[in-house]
Amino acid sequence: MRKRNVSRLFGLSALVLTPALINCGGLPGIPGVPLPGDCPSDPSAIAEASWGLSAEIEGKVKGGLQAAANLTNLAAEVEGEVALACATLAIDLGADESDTQPAEDGPGKKAEAACQAAVKALGAVKAKASGSLKVDVVAPKCSASMDAMAECAASCDASLSGGSVEVQCEGGEISGSCGGSCEGECTLEAGAECTGSCSGTCSGSCDANFSGTCSGTCEGTCDGKDSKAECKGKCEGKCSAGGEGKCGGTCGGSCNASCQAKASGECKGTCSGSCDVKMEAPKCSGEVKPPEMSAECKGNCDAKVSANLECTPARVAVKLSGAADTEAAARLQAAIEKNLPALLKVTLGMKGKLEGAVASVKGSVEGLDAVVKGGGEAAIKVGACVAGALKAQVDASVSINVSVSASASASGEAGAG
Repeated sequence: MRKRNVSRLFGLSALVLTPALINCGGLPGIPGVPLPGDCPSDPSAIAEASWGLSAEIEGKVKGGLQAAANLTNLAAEVEGEVALACATLAIDLGADESDTQPAEDGPGKKAEAACQAAVKALGAVKAKASGSLKVDVVAPKCSASMDAMAECAASCDASLSGGSVEVQCEGGEISGSCGGSCEGECTLEAGAECTGSCSGTCSGSCDANFSGTCSGTCEGTCDGKDSKAECKGKCEGKCSAGGEGKCGGTCGGSCNASCQAKASGECKGTCSGSCDVKMEAPKCSGEVKPPEMSAECKGNCDAKVSANLECTPARVAVKLSGAADTEAAARLQAAIEKNLPALLKVTLGMKGKLEGAVASVKGSVEGLDAVVKGGGEAAIKVGACVAGALKAQVDASVSINVSVSASASASGEAGAG
């Protein structure tokens, strides 16, 4: 998941681990070795640290600590995105900013409080608008970089660094840049001519789930009434000519958002399916399976790759018929269409990958904790760091679970059941 600027409502911060590697002197007689309790929290700092242990044990320590640090960063990112989406949804529906703030600190509390405010605001505006609410959703698709997994595996596990690292994609499709012929689906960037499904505004005709001002024939409803003719008001349905609104179906012109079309030949965007030459920058929508490596490194890489998912946005079209309060209905429609895609990114697109990362990191850190509790030099030199990583892993796991649950609750109340 790429980093995003977050408004003043919520700052993204690590939930448990403290910053920086503080090591002014090291252990007596062992220059550069961190003192007990001086624990690096940044993954890159952990990679550069040394505790003077055997290569095997030190590799496990680095992998386990990096896994906990990467999961902490991932949890903060997910909680921040969910909290921001729910808070914006609640405020757009009339809630005060103070209503979205948590009463106490803790893992996932920001997301939980904001989404509770969103659920309450949605219920109030839905009751005021009355009528029948229908929300059509095309789910988001989140893919992980296979190259990033290979690079992480090679840098973390010494046994893999010498050769080519083979990474597999299971339970999903591979997508990437195809320099040859693509068979499947081609996703084009915003602004391209689109002969497929447009997730935003279309400059030409739109054959399904259009909502906006249609300058041609509107087949559906016009200002809430059945229409099969020119519509001077708001058209919902099919617009046969250039319209100023959101197209949730096939677009016959330029699309200001991503466009997905069936492909059989050249694809100037991202090809999902098969390519007759090797794909560049391949991504996997299923599970990215690295080669056999240590549990500590697997947990580290799963969390690191999951923090940099690329997601196509969900497409949301809201229809509210028979509204008693048209102003409330318009406000409800606009708020849901604006904010629901960000929630569905987590609820539908990322959920499985987040669960996988949480389980993988839990196994790696608990395994490392068992090794350290075996005693010897490791217990003396890294015992405190591993204990901190274990707590960080638990807190990050709670944060992710709470954030996903809160996102699902608000998504459901918004009609995306």
